[in-house]
Amino acid sequence: MLPGLDGTGWLSTPFLEGLRARGLDARALALPGTGQQDYATLAKAVRPQLPAQPFVLVAESFAGPLAIELAAGLVPGLRGLVLCTTFARRPVPLPPSAALALAPAWPMPPLPLMARLLLGRWRTGEHTSMLRDVLAQVPATTLRQRAAATLRVDVRALLPQIGVPTLCLQAGHDRLLWPPSVAELQTLLPDARHVVLDGPHLLLQACAEPAAAVVAGWVRALPPTG
Repeated sequence: MLPGLDGTGWLSTPFLEGLRARGLDARALALPGTGQQDYATLAKAVRPQLPAQPFVLVAESFAGPLAIELAAGLVPGLRGLVLCTTFARRPVPLPPSAALALAPAWPMPPLPLMARLLLGRWRTGEHTSMLRDVLAQVPATTLRQRAAATLRVDVRALLPQIGVPTLCLQAGHDRLLWPPSVAELQTLLPDARHVVLDGPHLLLQACAEPAAAVVAGWVRALPPTG
């Protein structure tokens, strides 16, 4: 699994545990915490860490374009792709030029506002505490660079090159993603399975069990490797 904006994978622990409870070997690949955070650089860092044996790649939110770039590159062993609450181009209605101001100066929103935006009515004290602790471990400059990268990215042209079965998990109450960006994945991945779960943007955290059940069931239904 490739984690969201924090890049640590810690927020996805309940989801990964849900996959393991269903008999799947699941782990998160942490993104580099320092250095350039554009998608091309991250792809070069992540590619050597991908398993040598057959695997399914799960990508959440920020990591979606990264996973799309990797999957379109015909990664050996890749059997399937899961895109969760993510996008192929900028996820909010801001122009790419806004990244110039965002990268050096973006202020972190207050934690209560972030929890409301990312978790909505699913937020709990435990979720908010976990979000606070995780964000405290990531340099603010890294978070700003990643946020800026989302405004510049556009991997829509790579979507037709994905040659493995794809599952798109969407949140029915996503307050973060721009609806046109969500709709683009549905249009440009017509052969993918699209599933909407009742939950917020941080779907794998707030709705870990139902999300794990959907992903595990889909993985088990994949064609056997030849």
